[in-house]
Amino acid sequence: MKRKKTFRTRCETARDFPIEKALAKLGHFPTRTSVKEAWFPSPFRSETQASFKVSRLLNRWYDHGAGKGGNVIDLVCLLNRSTVREALDWLENGQISFSFHQHRFNEFKEEGIKIREVKILGHKALQEYVEKRGISLPTALGLCREVHYSLRDRMYFAIGLQNDSNGWELRNKYVKNSSSPKDITYIKNGNRRLIVTEGMFDMLSLMERDKKLRDQNDMLILNSLAFVEKIPELFESYESVQLYLDNDKAGKRAVEISLEQSPKCRDMSYVYKDFKDVNAWWMSKKL
Repeated sequence: MKRKKTFRTRCETARDFPIEKALAKLGHFPTRTSVKEAWFPSPFRSETQASFKVSRLLNRWYDHGAGKGGNVIDLVCLLNRSTVREALDWLENGQISFSFHQHRFNEFKEEGIKIREVKILGHKALQEYVEKRGISLPTALGLCREVHYSLRDRMYFAIGLQNDSNGWELRNKYVKNSSSPKDITYIKNGNRRLIVTEGMFDMLSLMERDKKLRDQNDMLILNSLAFVEKIPELFESYESVQLYLDNDKAGKRAVEISLEQSPKCRDMSYVYKDFKDVNAWWMSKKL
């Protein structure tokens, strides 16, 4: 008897669906392509110059005009105004069960997150959340803030990590979100070694593990694998670059790209080889 796929397994499988193929099924085609990438007019608004990039190597998209990006599931959810489960059904079955062309895509930016207040991380629920992720409050305070924001006229709050373009990565017990513009978070301390992670909790885990990490290393949090191809020039000033990226297909491919681009890079995934990412490994050590 065939076992029913779990929600997590369905998501992992769906992320491999080619973004270009999904866009083509929805009537969107590139204006220029190369081996590594394809550029489209944004499917979210009218424009004369293509600002929507698809990385063919990573199967990730990034809309430069809106400062948002992600994987194919994120894209289908946004374009079809669907839930994740509906997006999975569409990717698996290839059937559109709702009218794609009826949506007003110029609402994409208007409905975006608006930051209302940034302060020291003090809310009890957020403190409990970081501690549940294996991070002590002093470590979290060294990198994160408490951010209150609005989305579609409703107020929310989350742990926030600011990026280099003054956007915010936002996390709490219930949501993983970000405000525009999307960018890397590059923390320069004048050191000769660079630590690279995909997300904030991976870096926090490494900081929790080694209290001297920040003093002895510069730190780079990608916030999205879509930025992997634009950062090799940052590696030039370092003696070594340690890569702590996720143990999934996209993360491994991002490591391959970085290793090809710079001999200074070192894949550190062996440290957490039996886990999805650094934070999952670190939480297991704290149990």
